[in-house]
Amino acid sequence: MSENMRMRAQIKGEITEVKVLMTHPMETGRRKNDVGDLIPANFIQLVSATLNGKPLIEAQWGTAISKNPYLTFHLRGAKVGDVVRVNWTDNQGKTGAGEIAVSAA
Repeated sequence: MSENMRMRAQIKGEITEVKVLMTHPMETGRRKNDVGDLIPANFIQLVSATLNGKPLIEAQWGTAISKNPYLTFHLRGAKVGDVVRVNWTDNQGKTGAGEIAVSAA
């Protein structure tokens, strides 16, 4: 895992629950700093997830997502040891990635 993402993927019965906490400021571009200047927009635009390299989800986000976003999704067919990888790209071109092996609950 990277320093900008914390993840957990656990099998519960037939369903695997994936939880992801991303560290990101998520600025809308409308907020002002202490001296009254606008803080530039800085938000995650694209989030994607794969299981063993095969696409699971892809989401397009905007300015309405809160600081340090938290994402949870569920999937079927994963096995203990399979690898879930999540990537994000923000509007300034910065990226973040993390991966974790699926574990039993």
